[in-house]
Amino acid sequence: MPLFLPSFSSLHFLLSLLSTTLLLCHSFPNHDHHPGPPRFASHNYRDALAKSIIFFEGQRSGKLPSNQRMSWRRDSALSDGSAMHVDLVGGYYDAGDNVKFGFPMAFTTTMLSWSVLEFGGIMKGELQNAREAIRWGTDYLLKATAHPGTIYVQVGDAKKDHACWERPEDMDTPRNVYKIDKNTPGSEVAAETAAALAAASLVFKKTDPTYSKTLVRRAISVFQLADKYRGSYSDGLKPFVCPFYCSYSGYEDELLWGAAWLHKATKNPMYLNYIKVNGQTLGAAETDNTFGWDNKHVGARILLSKEFLVQKVQTLHDYKGHADNFICSLIPGAPYSSAQYTPGGLLYKMSDSNMQYVTSTSFLLLTYAKYLTSAHTVVNCGGTTVTPKRLRAIAKKQVDYLLGDNPLKMSYMVGYGPRYPRRIHHRGSSLPSVAVHPGKIQCSAGFSVMNSQSPNPNVLVGAVIGGPDVHDRFPDERSDYEQSEPATYINAPLVGALTYLAHSFGQL
Repeated sequence: MPLFLPSFSSLHFLLSLLSTTLLLCHSFPNHDHHPGPPRFASHNYRDALAKSIIFFEGQRSGKLPSNQRMSWRRDSALSDGSAMHVDLVGGYYDAGDNVKFGFPMAFTTTMLSWSVLEFGGIMKGELQNAREAIRWGTDYLLKATAHPGTIYVQVGDAKKDHACWERPEDMDTPRNVYKIDKNTPGSEVAAETAAALAAASLVFKKTDPTYSKTLVRRAISVFQLADKYRGSYSDGLKPFVCPFYCSYSGYEDELLWGAAWLHKATKNPMYLNYIKVNGQTLGAAETDNTFGWDNKHVGARILLSKEFLVQKVQTLHDYKGHADNFICSLIPGAPYSSAQYTPGGLLYKMSDSNMQYVTSTSFLLLTYAKYLTSAHTVVNCGGTTVTPKRLRAIAKKQVDYLLGDNPLKMSYMVGYGPRYPRRIHHRGSSLPSVAVHPGKIQCSAGFSVMNSQSPNPNVLVGAVIGGPDVHDRFPDERSDYEQSEPATYINAPLVGALTYLAHSFGQL
């Protein structure tokens, strides 16, 4: 006799009633005034944040510390700079090769610092890891600027490096050192280095005031070099820096960006005056809406709009308009929209390393949303009102696509989610580690691995790669550096964006 059936049915009925009630409750908007996104997170943003930071340990050059967590990496390039009798050990390899390029390294450091300055207060346990990632960059930039009037901007011959496929630990290609000075100016790399040192000085202001002061003093002198001896490093060092990190946007955007960071770090009215006097000639009103290692116009606009919106510096009123123009260019269907999106919804700027524009734009959207909220204002795009909430929703959609909400259900962050790229264009990740294969792997011996279909033996956790093409396709081929190569400047702005999302969903 089925004695327990009625009670089981009743229980089942009660449970379904309860779940329906819960579902209905959550169907209605909550009326609290928190401007954050909806209450259900489709991703573990906290996990992604931790991984986005640990990635930088995989890119470290030099003598690794005892607390190194990316354990398949070992010491490398321990005599960098010795050819010029200068210590240039340390810093980061920018991407999948073994060259140290000062221009993208400085930008990476600036963006990691900005991520911490805007969102460090909610980073919780990841804050210390983020600070260490910044300090690995600034320690190197201090070495690169230690000789007054000179900045060492590159270590390694990129063409010879690219002719080998070898681990950084085995590297035997020439470690030539390239510098800028008054005879070979490089205003864009000097001003970006000044921006990095100034931004980082604010990060360490409370935790290490002595280090902070060292950073800001160096930033001031480096900016003077950038401004006094104007010229592009792509001219004087063309055979060595091009086509890798040529400056296509000129150096004016970096002078404005560097001055903005020095104004923020020093509070010296001289920099505000510099921005007022030179803003227009340095391209403040440029309509270029790209933000990345080469072009800083949009970043400078957003950064300076904060001074107007939050600090109420009336003389910077125009930057709110300049920033709004950038925002309007991104809004699908808005009157001035010019951004291209893939069918799956990913912002698409260019075929080579497109994900860097996704992460930098997401960061700027969340940061500008923060400033707008603080000032109780919105963006007006030719009659279309765009709220901070809308900006956050767009940023979230981009980050979610990156983490796996896309037609391929592929996470473009290595080690996050069930499906991610296995054959990334990265020498250290693709070749057996020193622990597994202690013997040296010769220059060209690695190409058999590079051209193979086998997955990379070492997982470069947290690495965000170039990403899919304009049709949301991704072949996962190691030789395809445009889509499969990670880079420090892809990850750096993502750290801030993931912090915001993790916190707003109660994960941090």
